[in-house]
Amino acid sequence: MGGGETEKELSTQPEDLKPKRPSMRAPEGIRTFTVCRQHDETGISGEGVVIEGATFATGHTVIHWLTPAPRGSIAFFDAFDDFIKIHVKSHPTNKTILTFEDGEQTIYDGG
Repeated sequence: MGGGETEKELSTQPEDLKPKRPSMRAPEGIRTFTVCRQHDETGISGEGVVIEGATFATGHTVIHWLTPAPRGSIAFFDAFDDFIKIHVKSHPTNKTILTFEDGEQTIYDGG
């Protein structure tokens, strides 16, 4: 470093390394979730927890299909609502349960 700059010490403490909500750039930080299908109307993804995902502060959403095992696939969405429209609301008979890391749940049963 030059020009009178001082080097800032990098913290490796677990509490300092946890993801934090951005202060002014976006309203929330990363939020993780799972998708559980109680039924599988297409016969492709299966039943039970079939997706794990994360929504970022910007609203971008990434999902990881857990089927076909062992690898599945990854998909990216510009908005969480886009993911919901395509993979959840379009299959109402699946009776999908969305569960967030804080325990909040939303059940989509076509109603």
